[in-house]
Amino acid sequence: MVGTGRGATGAELRAVVRTYWTAADARDWDALAATLADEVVYDLPQSRERIRGKERYVRFNQECPGGRRIRIERIVADGEGRQAAARTHVTADGEELRAIHFFTFDAQGRITEMTDFWPESYEPPAGREHLIERY
Repeated sequence: MVGTGRGATGAELRAVVRTYWTAADARDWDALAATLADEVVYDLPQSRERIRGKERYVRFNQECPGGRRIRIERIVADGEGRQAAARTHVTADGEELRAIHFFTFDAQGRITEMTDFWPESYEPPAGREHLIERY
């Protein structure tokens, strides 16, 4: 992570987002966790779900069925070192989806907030109630 307390450059934020997606694609949970602040908040507006905290968020990903592949199409970051967005192409269970993801960072360049926008609203699958809040 950035670690200087000065905020990150756009290039540094893009590198964190790239590391995050590379780790998610590889199912490398330690590398994914290293990109996250302890108090990270993850929002899924289409399903009205929210996950609070690094441990719950990593577990949410671990429990997500395997077989999905993630390809980054584009990453952009602000010039103030606090926000980035990514567009991804995800293949899961033979279905291809594109999504947009917004990230907010702390002064050390760790992800503090994420919001994912998928093409359509959906009801969350059963079995993750122990990790989420509904809103």
